Amino acid sequence: MGPDEATGMHRAGPRLRDIRQAQHRSLTDVAARAGVTKGFLSLAERGMTRVSVPTLLAICRALGITIGALFDYPDATVVDTGTVLQMGGIDVSEFLLTPADQRHLQAMRTVVQPGGGSGGTYRLDSEAVFAFVLRGALQITVDGEERTVRAGESTTYPARSDHGWRNAGAGETEVLFVFAPPLPGLLG
Repeated sequence: MGPDEATGMHRAGPRLRDIRQAQHRSLTDVAARAGVTKGFLSLAERGMTRVSVPTLLAICRALGITIGALFDYPDATVVDTGTVLQMGGIDVSEFLLTPADQRHLQAMRTVVQPGGGSGGTYRLDSEAVFAFVLRGALQITVDGEERTVRAGESTTYPARSDHGWRNAGAGETEVLFVFAPPLPGLLG
């Protein structure tokens, strides 16, 4: 894995830049609206820095898109490991498991390294999040309440709640996240 891939922005970053440029918007304008510096946004667009989930969502809002616009969707009806997904986060690898035409739910497999996680709390434009821990343990905070979910356990919470997650353990954690309905691709 190259240094750009280690940030988790090697695909999403250039996509953000393409969207910004197609809108004829400056780095300065989008950065100001997202509450980040111009330099940070430039690094993110080039896949050269890590971006927390809340910050990536703020950049998407500044561009008038939802995070779903950054997804590469699987095109098969039987999906193996999934397509690389970049929703922000620190020391996280994510894979989308559902095709674009799925209208009722969206599933992703997330691998979180020790100390990694969402990088803060955020809200999503969906109704519900289901999280099933396949291995390891995940600390999930929902509206200030912390939940520890271990391998073989699951939890469900409102997607619009203020939520975040992290791997506080010493080993890798793998989680199946399901959103219902799927996260939309474009606002409006």
